[in-house]
Amino acid sequence: MRRLRWRIVCCTAGLFVPLAAGFSKAQEPPPSAPPSAPALQSTADTPSKAGKQKYSHANDFLIRGTVFNDKAFSFPGVLLRVRVTGEKRFRWESYTNSRGEFAVRVPQGSSYEIVVRAKGFEVQTHTIDARNGGDMENMVFRMQPAEGDKK
Repeated sequence: MRRLRWRIVCCTAGLFVPLAAGFSKAQEPPPSAPPSAPALQSTADTPSKAGKQKYSHANDFLIRGTVFNDKAFSFPGVLLRVRVTGEKRFRWESYTNSRGEFAVRVPQGSSYEIVVRAKGFEVQTHTIDARNGGDMENMVFRMQPAEGDKK
């Protein structure tokens, strides 16, 4: 009789951890018991989380666009960092996908600075105003080779 091996893998934060291995088709793991329902508590019994409210993305501002290299081809793997204008610390970071596209969701009501960086190319900075209505900004970046680089 031919035995099949089953392998169940759990992915947590980029780490692959084998949970079970070596079960044959005839020896599948026993089904786990259904989780018991938590007992209902009245709102007077539960401690409230002062100042902790669930954040809703319903009114977010979407910054999206495409990055091209100096030869007008899409540019994958470019680093994009976003911060509130006037702050030193970057709050959001992303990379372009295989087609050179990116999208970053930020809260409305502020002005933002987006910095685009790629090895061997000039750093580009652009300011976005997310205060006056609207919910999205489309951008196009055309990267230029850095001074002194031979290409």
